[in-house]
Amino acid sequence: MDGSAMAMLLTLLNYANIAILVSSLVEALLLTVRLGWRGYDWKAASVSVADFLFREYPLRWLLPLVFWSDAMNWFWQHRLWTLPMNHWSGWVACFIGQEFCYYWYHRAAHRTRWFWCTHAVHHSPNQLNLCAAYRIGWTGRLTGSLLFFVLAPLFGMPPRIVLMLLSLNLLYQFWLHATWIPRLGPLEWILNTPSAHRVHHASNLEYLDGNYGGVLIVFDRLFDTYIAERRDTPCRFGLVRPMTTYNLLTIEFDHWRALWRDLLAARSVREVFGYVAKPPGWRPNDEGETTEDLRRRADPRSFGAGQQ
Repeated sequence: MDGSAMAMLLTLLNYANIAILVSSLVEALLLTVRLGWRGYDWKAASVSVADFLFREYPLRWLLPLVFWSDAMNWFWQHRLWTLPMNHWSGWVACFIGQEFCYYWYHRAAHRTRWFWCTHAVHHSPNQLNLCAAYRIGWTGRLTGSLLFFVLAPLFGMPPRIVLMLLSLNLLYQFWLHATWIPRLGPLEWILNTPSAHRVHHASNLEYLDGNYGGVLIVFDRLFDTYIAERRDTPCRFGLVRPMTTYNLLTIEFDHWRALWRDLLAARSVREVFGYVAKPPGWRPNDEGETTEDLRRRADPRSFGAGQQ
C-alpha cells in the first residue's frame, strides 16, 4: 500500500468517524422517543463523545504510532516469507491473521489487569448503545496494546495492511453495540454479532470473560470462550462494580489509580507481578474478585455456562 492509498484510507476513516457520530445520535434520538428522556442516558453518551473526540484528534498527534510502526517494520524486514498481496489468498491470510491477533489482544485486555485498566473504560457505560462503541479510553497506545500485532509482519503480513485491517475491524464492531438487533441465525457461528457482543459487555456472572472476537467469532469457539446469549438471562451492562460517575477523568483513570494503590501496598515482587499481570480483581490472599473467585464462591445453581 503506497502513501496515496494510505492517505485515501485516512480520509475514508475520517468520513467514517462523522458517520459514526451521526448514526449514534440518530439512535439516541430514536431510543429517547421509545424510552423517554429518563430512559436514555444522555450524560453517558456525552462522556463517550468526549472520549472519542479527544482520542481521535489531539491525542492521536500527541501519541503517534511511530514506535510500534518501527517495530512492525523491523519484523517485516526480517519476515520468514512474503504473502502474495496481488492475489486474494494473501488478503484472506492477512485478514485471518489480524483477527487471530485481535482475539488474543482482546482476551488479554480482559484477563491481564495492565491492559484492563484501559479497556475497562470501554465497559464502563451502564447502557449498551452505539455511543458506547467509541468510548475506548486514552491510554491504549501507552500500555502497548499493539504489541499483539507486532509479530504479524514476521509471517509475511505487511504492517500497513495489518493496521488497515485493524482499523476496519474496529469500524465493523460499531454496529455490534446495539440492543435492538436480534440473533442472526447461522451467522452467529461465524461472525461476531450484536447478540454475541451484548454478552461480551454483560456483567452477569455467567456472561463474564467471553466473546473476544472482532469480526469473526470462530476463535472464541475454537478456544472455548464463546458464550451464547440466553433468553432467560437478560444482559446487565456495565462493570461488575458499576461506574456511577460522569466525571470523564475519573472514568479514564480510576482503574489506573486503583492499580497504583495496590502496587504501593504490595509486599513482594510476586505481589507486584500479580497486581499487574494477573486478572482484574486478583488478591494475594485468595480473597480476590476475579471471575474465577466470584464463580467459586457463588451457588453453582445461580448461573450456567450458557455455551453452545
